[in-house]
Amino acid sequence: MSASAPNVPYYCQWESADAAARIIARELRLVDDPLWRNSGASSPHEYAEWANHICGMACLKMILAARTGIVHPTIDLARMALASGAYVIKEGTIHGMIYAPFVQMLGSRFGIDAKVVTDVAAADLARNWLPGSLFLASVHPSIRLQKPPPPKRGGHLVLVTNASAEHLTFHNPSGHDPATQQNARLAVNVFAEFFAGRGVLVAPAPQNAS
Repeated sequence: MSASAPNVPYYCQWESADAAARIIARELRLVDDPLWRNSGASSPHEYAEWANHICGMACLKMILAARTGIVHPTIDLARMALASGAYVIKEGTIHGMIYAPFVQMLGSRFGIDAKVVTDVAAADLARNWLPGSLFLASVHPSIRLQKPPPPKRGGHLVLVTNASAEHLTFHNPSGHDPATQQNARLAVNVFAEFFAGRGVLVAPAPQNAS
């Protein structure tokens, strides 16, 4: 039996969500995204520097919008995460999202209870799902195509919003069209093909806790 999904709004990691397929195909450069200012970036170049690295911040934006009703610009969240150690910039390259400092930031800055989860199977995640939970799952970005097998597992984050014994439902910050962006649904065994067995589990909000 499926738990009822929380009302979690969707946000793409690129500001022009309707142009995601063109961005993925490199037909639209990030510096030319007409909505880049919405990200909180100071320039198109700052936006372009971050936009391909902030799937985790897009997931955080969704979580905060659902839990607090506040919509934070994605680059503002990325700056906060950088200051908290959830991202590291070395020799001009962005590394992250790093789970442990991200979880600490969730608690200290937003009062949200979360924990790092490793070595978990997709079937176990679905079997033990609590209503109101959210899970940032490490998957391969080709999950947007929904055609396994991927070349490897992990490397991208999606936000699982609901689970049953048969399916996982998730928002994908880098989906290429509405069907693969919002409330995408995969059979548990298919999701497992992309899933690296790790992520961040966000506990149900107090009013939803069972």
